[in-house]
Formats: sequence, C-alpha cells, structure tokens
Amino acid sequence: MLKIEKYGAIDIGSNAIRLLIVSVIEQEGKDVIFKKTSLIRVPIRLGADVFVNGKVSEASYLRMVDSFKAFQLLMKIHNVLIYRACGTSAMREAANGKTIVKKILKATGIEINIINGNDEAKIIASTDLKSYLVHDKTFLYVDVGGGSTELTIYSEGKTVASRSFKMGTVRLINNMVNDKIWDQMKVWIKNKTQKYDHITLLGTGGNINSTYKYSGKKTGSPLTYSYLVDYFNKVKAFSYDDRIVELGMNPDRADVIIPALKIYIFSMKWSGAECVYVPKIGLSDGIIRSLYNEKLNT
Repeated sequence: MLKIEKYGAIDIGSNAIRLLIVSVIEQEGKDVIFKKTSLIRVPIRLGADVFVNGKVSEASYLRMVDSFKAFQLLMKIHNVLIYRACGTSAMREAANGKTIVKKILKATGIEINIINGNDEAKIIASTDLKSYLVHDKTFLYVDVGGGSTELTIYSEGKTVASRSFKMGTVRLINNMVNDKIWDQMKVWIKNKTQKYDHITLLGTGGNINSTYKYSGKKTGSPLTYSYLVDYFNKVKAFSYDDRIVELGMNPDRADVIIPALKIYIFSMKWSGAECVYVPKIGLSDGIIRSLYNEKLNT
C-alpha cells in the first residue's frame, strides 16, 4: 500500500522565487519516490535591488507578499503537509533582510530561513546529485545563481573542497563583478583540480537547465565544452529582444543566460573538464529531501 504526502519548498533566489510541490510516495520495501507535482516561478529580481542599492525595495517586498499569499493558497489546495522557505544571496546581503523576514512572516505566515552559500551547496548535494558521484570519478559541481556561484569538488564519492563566490548572473549584468573575483575563482578551480587527471562538471541552475533543454539531448547525456561555446556564441549574436522572440526565452532569462554560460564555460576551461552533466535539480529539490530526512529521523 502506498503512503503519499505532499511537501513544499520555497526558494527565494536573487533572480526569481520558486515554489516546488512534491508528492513523496513511500512503498513498503522499496525506495521512496519524489514526484514533482507543481513548480511555480515568479520573476522577482531581488538581486537588482540588493546588489545595486543594498536593500529590498518596497515594490519588491509588496510583490513578495502577494507571491507568498498565493503560495500559501496553492499549498493549501494541494494539501501540503510541511514546507520550508529559504532565502539565498540577495536575502543574505540585504541591509533590511531581517526586517523583511519579520514583515513577511506577519503578513503571510511564512517564515523565511536565510542560509549561507555552504548550506545552500549542502542542501543541493542531498538530492539526486549523489547518483552522479560515482567512486571512480572526480567532479567539479557548479551551481550558478543570480547572486553567487557555489563550487564543490567531489572525488571518490566524497566532498574534497567547497567555496561560494559572489559571482552571480544578476551581479554580472549590473557590472558588479570585478576582475579580482574572476581571478580568485580561476585560481581556486585550478589549484583544487590540478592533481586530478580527469574532471567532469556537474552543472545546476536555471540557465544550464534551459541550455540543456534547448540542446535536445537525451536525459542523462552530457553537454560538451564545444557545444557550450557554440551555444554561447549563438545566443550572444542575438539581441535581447530576438532571444525572446526567436529563441523563445523568458524575458528574465534572456539577459542572464549570457553571463551564466560564461561561468560554466570558464569553469570547464580552468578545470580541464570536457563535458558537463545537468541533473536538473536545485535548492528546492534539496529542501524537499531535507524535510523528508528530518521527518525520518524524528
């Protein structure tokens, strides 16, 4: 007999806010199934406020309130048993971040947990990412967000090194990443990967997911370095408007995809990786797994 419960995860990113609802299906004697039931993405670009002006604007706060009220209703309709909301780079750096958290809680009943970059990487690592971490390979995991990029080296199935860089797509389109940060990332990747003969990239984030979908690759097949470079050059040749009309991109994807691809390409170049696997997972998936694991351990 099946036991089915629904869990919710709210990812408050620098580029967008997402609500993921997952059906957690338990079967006696078998592995639990995590089936995505609904994903709602709201393009509230908090990073455009925080990284430029240092705080969440009143307009963005009001949009957050409306979004969270809608999320509450959607979770109620879906009979969500338990949920968690996590804020990342923009919420971490907002001077009024803690005030926003209190106001959101009062206005919507949703409590926001502001997490750091290392916690973000750990939460994502608790997902199906583990299935890629075979013991005879070394991986450079690259998660590109709007405000930061999380890098982790996995070798022999274990975490070797991890670091978060203030290198995000929203920062980049606002010209807020200097050459020093690029150099720091380059040195870190080269130093941490030089002792390994072969590196494979694992890429997560909305932009690499969009790139993978466009490629038409069969699920589980990697993208090559040359494909990413060619795709980067192709997208860059289009204007912002033409990316929306001709390539079918969302308006809030059409500008950030260029800097995102740049990060993935340079990460491959500096590590010597020839291909990148795209698990199509993110923080929301990790939140769901964390909630389930916590329930098992109580």
